[in-house]
Amino acid sequence: MNTDNLHMSPDFKRQPIKICGLTRPDEAIQCEAAGASAIGLVFYPPSPRCVPVEQALTIRAALSADTTVVGVFVNESIEVILSTVRQCNLNAVQLHGQEPPEMVDRLKGEGILVIKSVFLDHEPFFRDAVQYPASAFLAECGRGRLPGGNALAWKWETARALSQSVPLILAGGLNPENVRLAMRDAAPDAVDVSSGVEFCPGRKDISKVRLFIQAVAGHDGHQHNRRIFL
Repeated sequence: MNTDNLHMSPDFKRQPIKICGLTRPDEAIQCEAAGASAIGLVFYPPSPRCVPVEQALTIRAALSADTTVVGVFVNESIEVILSTVRQCNLNAVQLHGQEPPEMVDRLKGEGILVIKSVFLDHEPFFRDAVQYPASAFLAECGRGRLPGGNALAWKWETARALSQSVPLILAGGLNPENVRLAMRDAAPDAVDVSSGVEFCPGRKDISKVRLFIQAVAGHDGHQHNRRIFL
């Protein structure tokens, strides 16, 4: 674990934010130091942000123990997911495809925090969340070429009803300029950002990361008190 680069002040407070699609240890450390509670590592080969296990392990080793490191999988087998969790010492998994409820149940039985993605425009829909025994849910529109937000803004208020019933992470099209509006509209417990704080796929613009985290920290609208990340 590398703590030399954290530079945390006495009043340092982590925000309910997952920065997803990290590919470099130095950028992951800076996201952590800026106040992100969680880091997302993508294990979906078609994604430009996909990292091999060896690289993921290097990123995990650079982070502190109290940062939640989430492995993002899309329609992967449970054997591969469990193997990756163990090899990379992941705290959580995000299932971002059409995985069955039984997979969520089995992963939770292994003591893993499980985030299930649900979508506005395709299955599993927001209404399907009741079928999944997930630890938390991630809501996004589900448009675009690849699974993920694809930098597309959407009607975040359509997720508000879901946020009233389950622990919810809001994603899709978020950036430093619109995240407060999105939080006001959807009232999530946490937010997830990837391309909205990048200068190219998989590379984070740390100045944008800091602006995003500052915007979330300054949000004074209604929020739930359900803590999703460590």
